[in-house]
Amino acid sequence: MSTTFQLDTATSRANPTPAPMKRLTVPAIQRRKFEGKTEQPLVMLTAYTARQAQLLDQHCDMLLVGDSLGQVIYGLPSTLQVTLDMMIAHGAAVVRGSYHSVVIVDMPFGSYEASPQQAFESASRIMAETGCAAVKLEGGQAMAETIAFLSQRGIPVMAHVGLTPQAVNALGGYGARGRSQEEHAKIIADGQAVADAGAFAVVVEGVLEPIAVALTRSVEIPVIGIGASAQCDGQVLVTDDMLGMFERVPRFVKKYGDIAGVISETAARYAEEVRSRTFPGVEQTYQPKKK
Repeated sequence: MSTTFQLDTATSRANPTPAPMKRLTVPAIQRRKFEGKTEQPLVMLTAYTARQAQLLDQHCDMLLVGDSLGQVIYGLPSTLQVTLDMMIAHGAAVVRGSYHSVVIVDMPFGSYEASPQQAFESASRIMAETGCAAVKLEGGQAMAETIAFLSQRGIPVMAHVGLTPQAVNALGGYGARGRSQEEHAKIIADGQAVADAGAFAVVVEGVLEPIAVALTRSVEIPVIGIGASAQCDGQVLVTDDMLGMFERVPRFVKKYGDIAGVISETAARYAEEVRSRTFPGVEQTYQPKKK
């Protein structure tokens, strides 16, 4: 039996209550693509906190604790400053707040590139300290040996090819990839390499649509698109982007809400009531008992 979480209105803290639902597994995600086709596309969103996970979990197949938390949560200029400790803290919170989705935690820059052994040390710590089901790392052919090393030792790996944010300095920015024939071929080769190495799925980000379609058709593992194509086996977005928390977002983001506007308007009403001394009112204060 897995665990779901509800808010205790007396304490405003999440307390576990049993839920008769089994969490999805990595093999279940893999089986969604059968004979090269995925009848029902896979849904993945990022999550960084327990409460966010609670709200997203029932709607998703996978929750990604992305290193995008560096920018979204901490206001850092890129993902490069994110640490292993940060990923573990947020990964554990998301696992605690979910009961249905497969939780995948990004491996931050510098925690896996040096060697397969370094990657195993980092990945095993992530999984042990968060309870997540898998890790994600960036890179194609260059990371194939590392992916094989981890997979053979019981650590499921989701790969990430195309536009890889951790390599932004080498790529020269966040522009779409695959505009040259050479780059087109490399993205396809990268995707095939990680699939052959044992990755259970691969994210393809910021590539020309024909490349995403070709990659999806050429590998047996699920291909999760972001800025790619609706023909991929699934989709992922940064949750805060699609909720409308930020004014500037990548071109491939569709804003499904205006949460930033709701927060700003709500804070403005609160500030007005505080300054006019209409809050707190009788309902929010403790009055002497009548004798």
